[in-house]
Amino acid sequence: MNPAGPTGAVTPGPLQAGRVLPQRAAPAVVDGVAIDEAAVTRARLARLRAEMAARDLDAVVLLDPVNLRFATGTRNMQIFTARNPARYALVPVEGPVTVYEFHGAGHLAAAGPVVDRVCEATTVSYVAAGDHRDDKARAWARELAAAIRAAVPEARRIGIEPVQHLAAEALAAEGFVLCDAQEPVERARARKTDAEIAMMKASLRVVEKGVHALRDAIRPGASENQVWAELHRSVIADDADYVETRLLNSGPRTNPWYQESSPRVIEANELVALDTDVVGPYGIYADFSRTFFSGPGKPSDEQRRLYRTAWEQIHHDVELVKAGRSSREIAEAAWPVPDEFWERRYFVLMHGVGLTGEYPYILHGRDMQDHGYDAVLEENMTLCVEAYIGGAQGGEGVKLEQQVRVTRDGYELLSAFPFEDELLSREV
Repeated sequence: MNPAGPTGAVTPGPLQAGRVLPQRAAPAVVDGVAIDEAAVTRARLARLRAEMAARDLDAVVLLDPVNLRFATGTRNMQIFTARNPARYALVPVEGPVTVYEFHGAGHLAAAGPVVDRVCEATTVSYVAAGDHRDDKARAWARELAAAIRAAVPEARRIGIEPVQHLAAEALAAEGFVLCDAQEPVERARARKTDAEIAMMKASLRVVEKGVHALRDAIRPGASENQVWAELHRSVIADDADYVETRLLNSGPRTNPWYQESSPRVIEANELVALDTDVVGPYGIYADFSRTFFSGPGKPSDEQRRLYRTAWEQIHHDVELVKAGRSSREIAEAAWPVPDEFWERRYFVLMHGVGLTGEYPYILHGRDMQDHGYDAVLEENMTLCVEAYIGGAQGGEGVKLEQQVRVTRDGYELLSAFPFEDELLSREV
């Protein structure tokens, strides 16, 4: 890279020999929709800037690696940078987009379709700076302030994501009013283009293939980790990014929910529950849940009852999805969770989905007054409809979930993985 001026900025251009970024051979086509990732990124940036302008924000400073990818089309060590503020981006409401990249990785950001400048990041953390954190924070703020004012000379209101408090204080000391950047970013992410829906379908198909491999590996004597690893093997081989959680459990570990995959050996005739949570191809979240039966016998009456109850919940609630409906309307009309399962209900009825879980959260009716908020479904939002059924007294539990697109007249089902006929059957 060739420095351009005292800031150490790098102007994106042809990569040096040997610096080859992985690229797909040709734009993918899904359901007749061509996927042009550069065009998607340009559209995302335009949506973000519209949301910034609506909130009178002159610029935003993005540190969340998912939001960095959304706004700039660049990625680099997303898990590492989620806990180390070693890369960030400055997006002014108009003017050049700058990515401050991890040392030695500027060539990655330089390939971003909307990136105008690349600078080496200043990491404000104890690990990176030790006792010099104050100096690093002031340097971080000075450089950002100069770039902000170069783009927007009268800049005053700056949206910022969570950062080390010394860095935030130093940026405020440069004369800016700091505001929350999450609202404009989440609202920009919420409504998808046709190309983004096509990307989501492509991601789901890859993850569904992985879940079939996982399902085929379920047998008495296999450990949860061995089964869960099949999902990883398959999705990573098909260009997924990573698996965000490790929610696979069996038998008594299916209740309560959120128990992570472990060395436990699956026993005969148990339930095995999974939430995919895969950041798949194109960085798009594939988020559906299924519960399986380990065999070799037949499911018990209680296992079938739990499964049918969860199945009834998501099939009732998915029919409530329609553009123009509010979160309160949906909550009031939602399937009523029986008292025996209420204590361990899933925390939302539905949540937005895109690059990760997103706005909005729609809560159960009984939770809305204390914890909910008003949101209105818009056409081309994408949602996950949730169900978890497990009794507070223990026993097994069932997790099911569907991923859908909001349409003017209802919804389009996006997740296509089948349900378990054996667990839905009423025959013993």
